[in-house]
Parts: sequence; C-alpha cells; structure tokens
Amino acid sequence: MLNLILFGPPGAGKGTQSEKIIAQYQLIHLSTGDLLRSEIQQGTDLGLKAKTLMDQGLLVPDEVVIGMIENKLKENRQAAGFIFDGFPRTVKQAEALDTLLTSYGESIQVMIGLEVTDEELLARLLNRGKTSGRPDDQNEDLIRKRIQEYNSKTTPVADYYRSQDKYVAVQGIGEIQEIFQAITAAIG
Repeated sequence: MLNLILFGPPGAGKGTQSEKIIAQYQLIHLSTGDLLRSEIQQGTDLGLKAKTLMDQGLLVPDEVVIGMIENKLKENRQAAGFIFDGFPRTVKQAEALDTLLTSYGESIQVMIGLEVTDEELLARLLNRGKTSGRPDDQNEDLIRKRIQEYNSKTTPVADYYRSQDKYVAVQGIGEIQEIFQAITAAIG
C-alpha cells in the first residue's frame, strides 16, 4: 500500500497535483474537509460529534479526525494506498496518524512538500480568487495571514517527517507536468 502526504501552503498546487497522483497510482484521496462533510452527511456518530462542535465555532478534535481516517482505512483495506491532503497539520496529528497506520501494518512512505515562494502564493491565490468566489482568496491581508499561519504552525510537520527520512521537497513553481514528474520521482 502506498501512503503519502501532499504538503504545502495554500496555493501551492496540492489540488492540481493530487488529481494527477490519484490517477497515476489509483490512490484514495483523504481530505479532512471532505471526510468531515461526508461523515456529517451520513449522520455517523463521529459526524454528529463534529457537527455539534463546528456549529459552536469550535475546531474538531484530533481524535475525531483520526477516527474518521480510521473509518476510511477500514472501508478501503484493498486500496492501492492513500494520499493525505490537509492532514496532518500538527506534529501531534502526525504522531497519531503514524500510530493509526502502524496498527494496520502500514506507514507513510513519503511526504512531498510543494515549495513555493510567499509572493508566488499571494499571486496565485489572488488570481484564484477572481474565479473561486472564495472570500479568503480575494483579500491580500487574509492571504498573507494564511501563509504566515501555515509557515509558523504546519512547517514543524515537515521536520517531523524529515527526521524519519520521509520528507522530499519538490519545487512547486513551473509547468504542472514538470512538477508532477518531480513528484513521481520522489515517490519512486
């Protein structure tokens, strides 16, 4: 089973590259946002717990998210593997994910970090904001805050996987196909 994490700040191209990776390797895409919405829509215990918290403006705790990921692992034991997108965001989440995968005899093979300059991210997100309708892609100050938040809070996750020799940096600026080729080389 191939399990990988696609990592990078908002606007790095994770969505674009995820689609290509999924098609190439027949992986199941695990986006925590999609998982939350799916569990809520299905009315599962975890989904109801998450909805209650979200309705109060609270973050969904790690153990609920990990529970949702475990549900997906159970449902897809015959899968070729998983691509984790938007998770883990903290070292604590990375440790919990590793523990969960180990309990299934699995592990993360590689974390691919798409590296893009802050100014390029700003330009991409402002451009995306013209068509996405997302207010957080239309406000320069908000975008800078999101990038800063990513840099300060999520970068330690890269260090966590770097210490396991599982982190591979890929230049996220260039032609989409060239970036994808660098990703496939990193996957091996």
